Amino acid sequence: MENVREELDRLIRQRHVGYSAVSRLLNRNPAYIQQFIKRGSPRKLDDEDRRLLARFFGVDEQLLGGPPPQVKDGLVEIPVLDVDASAGFGAIAESEAAHTRFGFDERWLGRLTRAKSASLSIIHVDGESMEPTLRDDDEVLVDASDHGARLRDGIYVLRIDDALVVKRVTMQPGGRHITISSDNASYPSWTDVDRATVHVVGRVIWFGRTV
Repeated sequence: MENVREELDRLIRQRHVGYSAVSRLLNRNPAYIQQFIKRGSPRKLDDEDRRLLARFFGVDEQLLGGPPPQVKDGLVEIPVLDVDASAGFGAIAESEAAHTRFGFDERWLGRLTRAKSASLSIIHVDGESMEPTLRDDDEVLVDASDHGARLRDGIYVLRIDDALVVKRVTMQPGGRHITISSDNASYPSWTDVDRATVHVVGRVIWFGRTV
């Protein structure tokens, strides 16, 4: 349960929202979340609170103490979130609930990543700014545990205001600033971005495409 509290605290800080704001989201008293994280009261989140928080932060419920993903016939079920990560100018993230799940072979997934399955989700790509690397209508597998000190050069899903975007992140010398760029030269890029101002949802580690 300590991992749940640490993960929730990280999500709140990364999203730049306060404990009281998250408590109000749950229709709880303003000190509810702070008490849960700092004092361990209540001992665990109830099911409805956990579902609301998972939707708000765009993560699987298991990260917040939910049941582990089912493994059936050697397949690990990864949630497909009902949201687009825009490869353009930004898609408003209206809903981040899982509307279906996709099964990955447990051994194949283990070779792809060491991340826990609770950190993984699939998001739809909308737009052309990451072509030719990613195309409109691709599905990307996102590792939500790859953030913070682990941030490095690669393709990430970012939350900017209320929009989700998929962009290439390049670390600048010193590690404090990053460049956020589009692989398609027709779209804008941003240099000298203070990484502390960017909410990193997770790293893109795999994609699927319709032929």
